Amino acid sequence: MARYKLTIEYCGEKFIGWQKQKIGYSVQGTIENALKKFLQEDIDLIVAGRTDAGVHAESQVAHLDIKKKINIKNILLGLNFYLSKEKYGKHISIKRVNRVSVDFNARFSAKEKTYNYKIYNKEYRSPINTKNTWWVTKNLNIHNMKEASFYLLGKHDFSSFRASGCQASSPIKTINKIIIKKNKNIISINFVARSFLYNQVRIMVGTLKDVGTGLLKPKCLKKIIEEKNRASAGITAPARGLTLIKISYK
Repeated sequence: MARYKLTIEYCGEKFIGWQKQKIGYSVQGTIENALKKFLQEDIDLIVAGRTDAGVHAESQVAHLDIKKKINIKNILLGLNFYLSKEKYGKHISIKRVNRVSVDFNARFSAKEKTYNYKIYNKEYRSPINTKNTWWVTKNLNIHNMKEASFYLLGKHDFSSFRASGCQASSPIKTINKIIIKKNKNIISINFVARSFLYNQVRIMVGTLKDVGTGLLKPKCLKKIIEEKNRASAGITAPARGLTLIKISYK
């Protein structure tokens, strides 16, 4: 038995999320179906972190155990070939395959996750950016958004940024870094932490957007955190603007 680490890219538009369910197409189910056809055995993937419906990934990580002896390059080529035959399989690409020790666990060995959220900020729509950004027509003050983001850094009870249905045992999380940049009409926000609550990143983005439009003052973020009430924070930003871009293991 050998363990392999997969680095995966996918467009989440057509999927119900990473996790396989009884109804709908999932990223996990699609890859496992391709693996079964390729390896002629049932495979259970362990993922670094589940993504929700519509969320994308540039470098998602999962691991699997394979009984047969097989060349790494053949795994990469074979799996991508069988993926291309699956429904929506062309929306997924296996970027890398690495042999790892049996102690490696895609989920529990992960030290840090980086998510990126993109906002297209212009009065007219952009067909090119439709599938991977949130279109906000009102001009956003990026300086106020940066100031507000400082209140989110560090260890907090993030109950105000926790969606109903969240299964995390505790609302306490630590945000290590938030980087906000603007390039022409695109505002890019990176969030770095070991883990996040259900919809936490998207709720933080929705709240920072309200700061950008002037609906909230930057210092309001401190009060929102202290209130520990989901109703105090902004809306949940659309899934299409969110991309998992990195999982760090060292």
